[in-house]
Amino acid sequence: MRAPLAGANVLITGGASGIGKALALGAANRGAARIILWDIDEEAGGAVVDEIRSFGGRAECCRVDLTDPESVIEAGAQTLSAGRVDIVINNAGIVTGKRFLELSEDDIARTFDLNVLSLYRVVRQFLPGMIERKKGSIVTVASAAGLVGVSRQTDYSASKFAAIGFMESLRAELRHDGTPLHTLIVQPYYVNTGMFDGVRTRFPRLLPILDVDDVADSILDSMEAGRQSLVMPAFAAAIKLMKVLPVPVLDTITDLFGVNGTMDGFVGREGERRQES
Repeated sequence: MRAPLAGANVLITGGASGIGKALALGAANRGAARIILWDIDEEAGGAVVDEIRSFGGRAECCRVDLTDPESVIEAGAQTLSAGRVDIVINNAGIVTGKRFLELSEDDIARTFDLNVLSLYRVVRQFLPGMIERKKGSIVTVASAAGLVGVSRQTDYSASKFAAIGFMESLRAELRHDGTPLHTLIVQPYYVNTGMFDGVRTRFPRLLPILDVDDVADSILDSMEAGRQSLVMPAFAAAIKLMKVLPVPVLDTITDLFGVNGTMDGFVGREGERRQES
């Protein structure tokens, strides 16, 4: 199944900044009929809406707290009252960057609430209509941290493993039920959105810090091509093959590439609670 953007109604969580903003602008430029941004930052979302409207696109922003089930239900009803949703892009996410013993119960709960539980809340709003129409697309922006555990990401990496498990199981269930919907799991390495400010990479030619616009373009290209998995950069996909190696060998390889040192200089957006990836 392909997910053409021309004429589609596209909903993007965490659409006010970062990858979400780039996806919104890119989808509008590719002819999407309606862009719906869900974000906790209504002011920033409104700025994206204005930018899309400036070149003739149709867009709207709805303030949603994805960690609040009632907020998601209300936003879902409001969105659907104005028309169907053809494509859902689960993009919102959060990272603490803390060492395990520094994590509070609230840190862990918030990470899983936004990075995992929100997927269930959002998809539940729009999947019934897609199944009824036998057409639609569910996209989740996970992370390469869902391929291998990383130091200072015991909450984030685990949540991305869970997000991937959710999407793989949903895809399997839809296929088993004979429902022809498109799904796509996106697993990028670090992206220069500001969310991971301070991270470093030892081999930038093989594992570069990715450009947000390039990532968005690759996601949109993959949707329209009907791909179901996208790992960026391509070299990061090699970890899938390496997982069959004995643990000490895998650990040696990840240490060689400096994976567990990438977060040593992490600062991120300290103090902010942004729903973005």
